[in-house]
Amino acid sequence: MPELPDVTVYVERLEELTRARVLRRVRLASPFLLRSVEPPLSAAEGRAVQAVRRLGKRIVLQLEGELFLVLHLMIAGRLKWAPAGARVPGRVGLAAFDFEERRGEAGGTLLLTEAGSKKRASLHVVAGEAALVDFDRGGIEPLAAGPAAFEQALRRGNHTLKRALTDPRLLAGIGNAYSDEILHRARLSPLQTTAHLDAAEVQRLHEATVAVLSEWTARLRAEAEAQARAGRLLPEKVTAFRPGMAVHGRYGQPCPVCGAKVQRIVYAENECNYCARCQTGGKLLADRVLSRLLKDDWPRTLEELEELREGPSAG
Repeated sequence: MPELPDVTVYVERLEELTRARVLRRVRLASPFLLRSVEPPLSAAEGRAVQAVRRLGKRIVLQLEGELFLVLHLMIAGRLKWAPAGARVPGRVGLAAFDFEERRGEAGGTLLLTEAGSKKRASLHVVAGEAALVDFDRGGIEPLAAGPAAFEQALRRGNHTLKRALTDPRLLAGIGNAYSDEILHRARLSPLQTTAHLDAAEVQRLHEATVAVLSEWTARLRAEAEAQARAGRLLPEKVTAFRPGMAVHGRYGQPCPVCGAKVQRIVYAENECNYCARCQTGGKLLADRVLSRLLKDDWPRTLEELEELREGPSAG
């Protein structure tokens, strides 16, 4: 799922492409995309884009007359800028937003696609600024909040750090990928609870959050600008698995800091990646799949895990 750095860059590029353009027509290819009824989608047609903003992980297009298009890409939703009137891709296409020309620039079409069989991306048409509150989960903006506000959000209940970082009611825009990177940078266990953080650990976590999100936003912005110069006007390869990440999606590969193999906790449709040596003092966190299978044979440390992999020593 696109997270704060990815969505921020999408918003910046969309602002550049669509601001002051009139939305001439919306072509809906999947009726499941539109999740609102009033105002109708047709009410957006004929209005100019005044601004584009991020709301958590959502993209908001502000049109004339305080009408808003609220788009959530979910896991596999992606955007592409194409020549005016471009065809909506058959199997993965959800919608096309046709924009008129602007100050001598040719018109264009914003295509929304979603790979996979589960169509989770959503579009809402919203009238009035006040109605946007319904889409605000209440979490603070991690790059705008100071240390005190950050700690206050963390302490709102007692949760594991992994859950706290990804809870949109506490912090906006952070998901599975960047929470792994933040916790690795902060040298903290994903299963440590917020109630047991001391002041130094809170400070480390805040600094890591700001650093990781800022660095990746800058990196993705530079990539998007390079792609735009090559004629690809919206970010491509929007993915949660990126070269250069320390632990996320790197199970079994060496930690870039200490060289130990990256570990994981598997849960639901996701997994949490971490370095036991850097984050948990060498202790392996129980994997719900393997630990249930191995029970008492589940290794507790990296050393025990290596012995298990190597098998009985020759005697």
